[in-house]
Amino acid sequence: MLTALFSSVIPFGAILLGVRRGRLTDHHVGVREQRRIPLLIALASVPVGLAVLALAGAPREMLALVTSIFASLVVTLAITHWWKVSAHAAVASGAAVISTLTLGAGWLATFVAVAIVCWSRVELRDNTVKQVLVGAVLGVVVGGSVFTALR
Repeated sequence: MLTALFSSVIPFGAILLGVRRGRLTDHHVGVREQRRIPLLIALASVPVGLAVLALAGAPREMLALVTSIFASLVVTLAITHWWKVSAHAAVASGAAVISTLTLGAGWLATFVAVAIVCWSRVELRDNTVKQVLVGAVLGVVVGGSVFTALR
């Protein structure tokens, strides 16, 4: 619950507040130039959650998961400064690879969901094929390698 709160609920709440106040055009944050503040809020929230989890004695794999989320955010923010990468694809593929690493090869089936997320981002015209492919690779490489190194 703490991981979800600090990694998803707080950052998404900030996005919804930005939309309500007219600072963001939509909850998908489709305009690259508008992504910086929500990503910075997430970059502030996730380490706070990591600290709370560490102080609470969370399992090593949970700390590795949250650290991999943070590392993926850092890379996403760096890329987004110059080019729009699909954060949705990065999150989906990171979740799929970490689920597979943790729970076994049967979880490779979750990559079907990654493909659906990527397809939907292109179909909605929120991302290009290249943006979702780079995002998906980012999630696997950054999320997966950081998680593997720390678990």
